[in-house]
Amino acid sequence: GFNGLVTSILVTFDPHLRIESPTRAPVEAYSDLVTFLRHDPDVEGVSPFLSGKALVVARNSNRVINVKGIEDSTIGRVSGLRDRIVLGNLDLHGKDANGIVLGLTLADRLGSVVGDTVSIVSPAGSEAALMTLGQPVIRRYQVVGIYESNNKDYDGYYAYVAIATAQRLFAVDSLINGIELRLTSLSKASSLKDRILDRFGDRFRVFTWYDLHRELYSVMQIERWMAYIILSLIVGVASFHLLGGLTMSVIEKTRDIGILKSFGATRTMVVRIFLFQGILVGLIGSLCGLTLGLLLVWMQEAFHLFPLDPTVYIIPAIPVTVRISDLIIVPLTAVLLCSVAAIYPARRAGRLIPAEAVRWE
Repeated sequence: GFNGLVTSILVTFDPHLRIESPTRAPVEAYSDLVTFLRHDPDVEGVSPFLSGKALVVARNSNRVINVKGIEDSTIGRVSGLRDRIVLGNLDLHGKDANGIVLGLTLADRLGSVVGDTVSIVSPAGSEAALMTLGQPVIRRYQVVGIYESNNKDYDGYYAYVAIATAQRLFAVDSLINGIELRLTSLSKASSLKDRILDRFGDRFRVFTWYDLHRELYSVMQIERWMAYIILSLIVGVASFHLLGGLTMSVIEKTRDIGILKSFGATRTMVVRIFLFQGILVGLIGSLCGLTLGLLLVWMQEAFHLFPLDPTVYIIPAIPVTVRISDLIIVPLTAVLLCSVAAIYPARRAGRLIPAEAVRWE
């Protein structure tokens, strides 16, 4: 469930696709790319951005953050920032065009609320200041809004200003880092990335929403595989009990097997009987486990059997979700392991000689 929860949070707030130039470039450098994208039916919105690190100072607190310049008129088409404003608004072009929007965690650490003023020290003048050849570039901004994205990295380290304001702050004239896109469907991000790279080659670097959070998703993917491996080991241990049970059944039914063979039952028929027994045990166990698992998922969603501390987590209980692939792969694995466990006792039963079996029984 955490995978789906994280994806919904990130995709709601983040763009589906981010396109950057190897170096900061003017808006005109993206004109042919923007024209190409506006004619693509999969593209819903396009918005430029400029970002960089800076030091924000408020009262007695300071913090290094990412300052991102955006166009508030188009940001709503590519990001969920406007919908995540919890205090104030996204009017970055207010008085003197010096509005800034802070994350809720960042605003709390700075002790700032809507209407307060914060100072930002730009890295653009830091080199000259260190050499005592000039003054550092310091700009003052008024907090016009506070957002909450439910992502601690954004809420604690990102602030948004108008793109023209960011260009003055970082002293880059009319340059931008790139453009961000939102698509009609999240699943189309990879195909559009390939089309852009085929059309423009190495002129731009293209990142899908997955590329932007690859490390996080890699960790979650490893966790899923580890959970599957552990579950398979548990089923494997259970299959050893099945192997022992079927082996004892062969020993107990030695006389019966001998009689069946004396009546004309072939070795293949006897082997199939015990293989079928192993598969049947796997099927019954998988169906029972599947039913109990779905019931537990429903009860967790309805009654929060495993709650979480809401003061620490953004959700009241452990999230769960049902995936069709899991409902297929896990039972198939259980049936396969049970079938493998039944092979040895089935072959042992098939090798019994009727005369020997009946004689000693």
